[in-house]
Amino acid sequence: MDLLDDFRRAVSCPDDRVDLARAALEIARDDYPDLDVGGYLRRIDQLGMEVGQRLQNETTIYHRIAALNSVIFQEHGFHGNRDNYYDPKNSFLNEVIERRTGIPITLSVLYMEVAQRIGLSLHGVSFPGHFLVKYLDEKEKIVIDPFNGGEIKSNESLGKILEDLYEGKVALVRDFLEPVSKKQIVRRMLNNLKMIYLREKDFLRGLAVLQRLVILDPAAAEDIRDRGVVYSKLECFQYALADFESYLRLAPNAPDARAVKEEIVTLAKQAQQIH
Repeated sequence: MDLLDDFRRAVSCPDDRVDLARAALEIARDDYPDLDVGGYLRRIDQLGMEVGQRLQNETTIYHRIAALNSVIFQEHGFHGNRDNYYDPKNSFLNEVIERRTGIPITLSVLYMEVAQRIGLSLHGVSFPGHFLVKYLDEKEKIVIDPFNGGEIKSNESLGKILEDLYEGKVALVRDFLEPVSKKQIVRRMLNNLKMIYLREKDFLRGLAVLQRLVILDPAAAEDIRDRGVVYSKLECFQYALADFESYLRLAPNAPDARAVKEEIVTLAKQAQQIH
């Protein structure tokens, strides 16, 4: 529970005060309970210092992007993990820092956090299937792809990403490039892990992720329902029953409400037999 309390503290403040790197590192502590969070934050600080030294007196946005790319991708060798994309380690920021490889969202978090340390504010972009970052001011709108070495993306190249991922079934629209909040970024990282663990039927790890998702949004009906499913798989029938009942309170008209009500009846009988 201490690990969950640390995560709760990391995400319970207003979004603009969330330390994104710390929150991302807290996600990893179910697998690495003794993780030196402060130590990894200092390594991000060091990357920021190296970028700052590279910049010297150059302060334009393009100089700063070039310096970030040079230090992170060329000097330190960070790169997208194409060989084992669904390895859970790609979603743990400590492993990304150690192995210098990750998926779009974790490399984007690292990129944004290093940028912050040189005074550059970047926003996460929850682009379909491929997380990106964005610089935005009155004059410039620049979309950057940390998974591909910090490439600056044009509308044409963004359309190509969608073409490759969705075979022409999804067209580029402006909403795909809207900035997202830090808590939304944390949610997407957790959802990636949730998908991996539930697909692999690793219910204990899936439960740990779902606990964090519900902490992040206590009114997230679908996450509460999914946690109930996992509790049921783990034969924790009372907890499953409580989650399904909470789900129906939050989403009484959900399409699966009838099925959940039937499951509640079954669980109540199972719980009664055990006790």
